[in-house]
Amino acid sequence: MEIPKLYDSHLLVFTFFFIFIYCLAYFVILKHWSKKYRAEASSCVMSLAHGTPAVFLALFSILKSQKSISLNQLNFASPNTALQSMVLEFSTAYFLMDLFHYIVLIPVDVLFIAHHLATLYVLLTCRYVLGHGAVAILGFLFLAEITTLCQNTWSLARYRKVDSKKAAKVYEFLSPIFFAYYTMVRGILGPLFAYKIGVFFASGMDGDLIPLWARISWMVVTVCTIGASLLWIMNKWLALYRDRIKKEVKKIS
Repeated sequence: MEIPKLYDSHLLVFTFFFIFIYCLAYFVILKHWSKKYRAEASSCVMSLAHGTPAVFLALFSILKSQKSISLNQLNFASPNTALQSMVLEFSTAYFLMDLFHYIVLIPVDVLFIAHHLATLYVLLTCRYVLGHGAVAILGFLFLAEITTLCQNTWSLARYRKVDSKKAAKVYEFLSPIFFAYYTMVRGILGPLFAYKIGVFFASGMDGDLIPLWARISWMVVTVCTIGASLLWIMNKWLALYRDRIKKEVKKIS
């Protein structure tokens, strides 16, 4: 199997694109924001620039490469197409830039750093080591990024709520909607898709195109990522519940 070469990719171009987006957000779009949240908000803007295009590109690249769109008939080990490789590069550039953001500015956020490292491992091995499996990886990317627009809107409102009453209202209104949406995607659709891929790999239908070490490591990363996502959203639900209880107590008193 021929290993794809780094110089054949668009990774560097995409990396500069996300550096530009981050700097544009930090120094222009959000220049009047408090420095306390400006870096994190800039990360959200960069995530918005990645998430929505990644959703459509990932879905289109999968549909274009497969004979059937049925989940039971997807070939999760098929060779990566040129478009799929480009989407993998696009997402790799984003996660590299966002990882740099967290390591430099928010090194205490170990959970997000670990998440980004695990995601980069899967993206890089799929694109630059194996050259197969993009249908599986981009399927997970699609499920991960369909919540991006809602999540980043919620996050930006959360950062801004102290300085803006409108942002506070958006945050309060959007919280239960976003939490429910995120829970459905990460708690139902994500595990279902992971199960289908696990069955595919375990059955040997990949024809050994995906080595055992890759199958196992990819599934471990996937299960851990889903678990971490569910733990994160559970904590958000609990925080929302506590806030609602406090408001009710204040009304009574």
